Amino acid sequence: METVKVSPKYQVVIPKSIRKVLKIKPGEQMVIVEKDGIVRLIPIGDIRKTRGLARGLSTKGLRDESERFD
Repeated sequence: METVKVSPKYQVVIPKSIRKVLKIKPGEQMVIVEKDGIVRLIPIGDIRKTRGLARGLSTKGLRDESERFD
């Protein structure tokens, strides 16, 4: 477990060990969520990393346009 300090500007530095494991780079965006007094920082994944994820996926059985609501 790492400890961080809040700066006068309410900023914290993500420890190097955490940045390395999560491969966080400068400028990356994160979502911050508070629940039950616990703050979580969640990296927003790069959409480009999902390229090719559905390659070869069959679209058979999907609704066609005539079934869509107007």
